[in-house]
Amino acid sequence: MTTGRLGAVIAAAMAIMSPLSACSASIDEDETLLLFPTAAHHADSADAWEIPIHGWVFEGEGDSLWRSVLVAQAAVILGLDRSATENALFRQRAWMFLVDNERQQTVDLRIGPRDTALGPTGADGHARALISIDRAELADTPENGWVRVEALLASGDPRRFAGEAQLLERAGISVISDIDDTIKISDVTDRQALLANTFLREFRPVPGMPDLYGRWAASGAAFHYVSSSPWQLYPALAAFLDGEGFPRGSFDLRQFRLKDESFFDLFQESDAYKVPAIAAIVGRYPGRRFILVGDSGERDPEVYGEIARRFPEQVVQIFIRDIFTGAGPVGRMDAAFAGIPQHRWTVFRNPEELAGYRWP
Repeated sequence: MTTGRLGAVIAAAMAIMSPLSACSASIDEDETLLLFPTAAHHADSADAWEIPIHGWVFEGEGDSLWRSVLVAQAAVILGLDRSATENALFRQRAWMFLVDNERQQTVDLRIGPRDTALGPTGADGHARALISIDRAELADTPENGWVRVEALLASGDPRRFAGEAQLLERAGISVISDIDDTIKISDVTDRQALLANTFLREFRPVPGMPDLYGRWAASGAAFHYVSSSPWQLYPALAAFLDGEGFPRGSFDLRQFRLKDESFFDLFQESDAYKVPAIAAIVGRYPGRRFILVGDSGERDPEVYGEIARRFPEQVVQIFIRDIFTGAGPVGRMDAAFAGIPQHRWTVFRNPEELAGYRWP
């Protein structure tokens, strides 16, 4: 079965299994809500916080025969042996791409002391909102602290769906970090290794990066994780960061629907996604300084160079992890960082090389 045919089969299956939902303010017992971590900023007036909310509502049905067939076909399309379907990690991670997205769903939420609503969700099950809350209402939250975002469920429903938003002051240091091959070993330049590292193996940290980020966090840095990985991998990525001791941070991942794209599109790095995503973060905090951390495997040097030229007063340092054992393309870094003072960008192999860095 071709990738296109699998997409068509999935679309037809979802049409059968998930008819258009009526707008509802509750999460049905067979539905799940993910609330992603975000970063809040001050409104034009310092008296209020603007808190982004981002949620995803979907139905993850049990081990039906139909879904087992789809998972098996996913393994074949990815070029993996059918035995991959016996791998619990593969079933878990591939499953997230085959859930039924719930559209036109509205969810009641509580943010600190404030009740609000999120939705309706779109065709991909996602919904976003920007909630303004007076600073005084969140006075008990410490500087650069986190405020809880929780779904309000029907009476008697024991489940808990919660997220959080970090309240970032106007001044300070933020680290914008890539994930694949920057802090997590992915081997993006080797397709077979990338597939195995994404779907078949436990995620592994780049040695030394949890300690480096931990030191920066202890010195007051906030973190924003921006990656071309799709939102379907968020649960696995969040568990990985937490388990390895990486600092908490906001997440910006890529929108992806298997019915619209193919599994191969999962691994396409896109300036068209990353540049606006990072520019939006930097633009929301004109008083903050930024450190950009990425790797040489894909387009991080070019993306970060573009951001640094757009925001020369805010981007104080760029760090690129060199993943190649031999020399990369001659002149690539000079071209990527044209016009940027050389002391503001560094290529490294071992995170310990950055141990002595102190931001200005």
